[in-house]
Amino acid sequence: MATFLYKLGRFAFRRRGFVALIWVALLTVVGVGAATASAPPNDSFSIPGTEAQKAFDLLEQRFPGGNADGATARVVFRAPSGEKMTDPDNKAVVTKAVADLKASSPQVASVADPFQTGAVSKDGTTAYILTSYKANALELKDAAKDGLEKAGEKAQESGLTVQIGGDALQEMPETGATEVIGIAISAVVLAITFGSLVAAGLPLLTALIGVGIGISAITALATTLGLSSTTSTLAMMIGLAVGIDYALFIVSRYRAELTEGRDPEEAAGRAVGTAGSAVVFAGLTVVIALVGLAVVNIPMLTKMGFAAAGTVVIAVLIAISLIPALLGFAGKRVFGRKARRRLEERATAAPGGSEEKPNMGTRWARFVLRRPLAVLLVAVVGLGAAAVPALSLELGLPDDGSQPVSSQKRQAYDMISQGFGPGYNGPLMVVVDTKGSDDAKGAAERIRKTIGGLDDVAGVTPAAFNKAGDTATLTVISKSKPSSVDTEDLVGDIRDKAGEFKSDTGAEVLVTGQTAMNIDISQKLNDALLPYLVLVVGLAFLLLMVVFRSVLVPLKAALGFLLSVVAALGAVVAVFQWGWLADLFGVEETGPIMSMMPIFMIGVVFGLAMDYEVFLVTRMREAFVHGERPGQAVVTGFRHGARVVTAAAVIMISVFAGFIGSSESMIKMIGFGLATAVLFDAFVVRMAIVPAVLALLGKTAWWLPRWLDRALPNVDVEGEGLRKQLESSGPDQQRDKDADPDAELTRV
Repeated sequence: MATFLYKLGRFAFRRRGFVALIWVALLTVVGVGAATASAPPNDSFSIPGTEAQKAFDLLEQRFPGGNADGATARVVFRAPSGEKMTDPDNKAVVTKAVADLKASSPQVASVADPFQTGAVSKDGTTAYILTSYKANALELKDAAKDGLEKAGEKAQESGLTVQIGGDALQEMPETGATEVIGIAISAVVLAITFGSLVAAGLPLLTALIGVGIGISAITALATTLGLSSTTSTLAMMIGLAVGIDYALFIVSRYRAELTEGRDPEEAAGRAVGTAGSAVVFAGLTVVIALVGLAVVNIPMLTKMGFAAAGTVVIAVLIAISLIPALLGFAGKRVFGRKARRRLEERATAAPGGSEEKPNMGTRWARFVLRRPLAVLLVAVVGLGAAAVPALSLELGLPDDGSQPVSSQKRQAYDMISQGFGPGYNGPLMVVVDTKGSDDAKGAAERIRKTIGGLDDVAGVTPAAFNKAGDTATLTVISKSKPSSVDTEDLVGDIRDKAGEFKSDTGAEVLVTGQTAMNIDISQKLNDALLPYLVLVVGLAFLLLMVVFRSVLVPLKAALGFLLSVVAALGAVVAVFQWGWLADLFGVEETGPIMSMMPIFMIGVVFGLAMDYEVFLVTRMREAFVHGERPGQAVVTGFRHGARVVTAAAVIMISVFAGFIGSSESMIKMIGFGLATAVLFDAFVVRMAIVPAVLALLGKTAWWLPRWLDRALPNVDVEGEGLRKQLESSGPDQQRDKDADPDAELTRV
């Protein structure tokens, strides 16, 4: 591996114009393909294997044109103080709004007049129009959304308080500003780290090229592969993260090789041969984590994982080919002017000059080696304390009640809760399949009465049959809010009685609706969490065993990662569920943690954590293999890698922390969780626990049973084979290689 990458690095350096042209041509081709491709399809959000999805599919068959998964909107009206919605003037305003909504768009399926459906509160102060659409929220056209907003604005002009809730006005969150802020912070950190604008610009340039190719390819293939517009979200975030990291690693190693006195081409070859090997295997761990999302069996999540994995592959290929090509253009300008002068002075200085002053990484590693047990205990106890709140983790999916208090959706939610009860914000739909029943109407009525007698049921509407008379729907209103545990228990109670209904009436009962769908998604994610964790950590353990030729180092890496993720989840629970420091982070409403959070954090953070692990520990392994003592190898790894890993982590924390400022609670939670996880993993696990454990283990850390050593492939990540080959090459052989480096590459 290292030998091949060394030759590839030298080839790219020598043929830099050709290599750069290939990548620019590829970017142009996929860019044109994306520009000329038809619009990407919207997500048909399906959850195979769940009862809610089975009910939706049944409704599509039995109620053709019923748009079971169509968007909905609630236009909520409140009368001025001392008035009622049933007053003639107020009633006329609502009636006019109903007519306006019906005529607003061809996508409108139905508009329910509150005075005919009974959607007026008992005290008469509140009413709402329920509007259903033929398309889901992501497929709604602007005309339909504009018509909805205009109807509300006209009604408000009459003096009524009007708010609009539901998912019809749902829009994809815009993250463009956050990405720009993240890139700007990255540029500052890189400039400080390298002290050179050229060196700082290379990782940013190549990361943007990689993301550009990845996102353009997703857009160009969207229609062919059924990729939605949301698929690129994760791909963009991960692509930027790993693209900057991988380029940072190789540029840093190139500078180190130049510092040791090697000419630029040889430095580029060695940088790609050593750091490039680490990049390849770090990339593989990220790909495993992202492709592993298929275990959850949620089609949209699977597509997002595969698309992001493709972007990571592109980032790896760019790092080992385009980076050395661009280094060929940059040469020694990857150093600032002062650093270049010092480099020239060192090259002309007599041997035996003053030694280089130890950097911060060296001093920290020596400190840990003096007190490994104390550092390990402090780090583990600290992360353990942060993880304690995770024991109280409650998972769910957010509804409009978790929106900011100032938002229109939240105000509509609160108005319905006050006027009708919290359960009206998320009614359950019970689908009754009466094909196997002798008395369809009698069966539906019996089921309605039984459900009406369950705990936490505020009301059940009469059965509404389809034209064939073989399927009915019941709307069940809970006494509790949609995201509450009580509503989840109610769904479970109705489903528990399905067997009883089947045996007594011959009818099959299914529970669906947005609230039930959210509950099923949460359950599916919970069920998939352990298999996903075992798959990702297990495969990565095997991969790291091949990389490090050790059993204990990969085990330590996996356990450290789990500790950092659980600690980050504990921090998320403390802030977003318990409300600690809620004001500081702008959390207006506490509640259950988003169901996708644990799996999402495992997938994203695992990839980034293994990046830092591979780069930092590979350098230690390289030093150990080349003859250094275990403790000395740890110091060498930190001398060369700590600064780079710190810079990479600071960049990622800054990018993720930018999302904390979002008004969307879900995005805020993701940003906080990922930023905290990277903080814990990079600065506590990789910078404290890793050197402490390696110091305590000594040579045992690199132990591998002989039978396993023979069974595992030797990929030479640390470059031992490369070093022996270079040392065995005589001057004549080296000159021949320099004269025709392409011949070396073509023989591989």
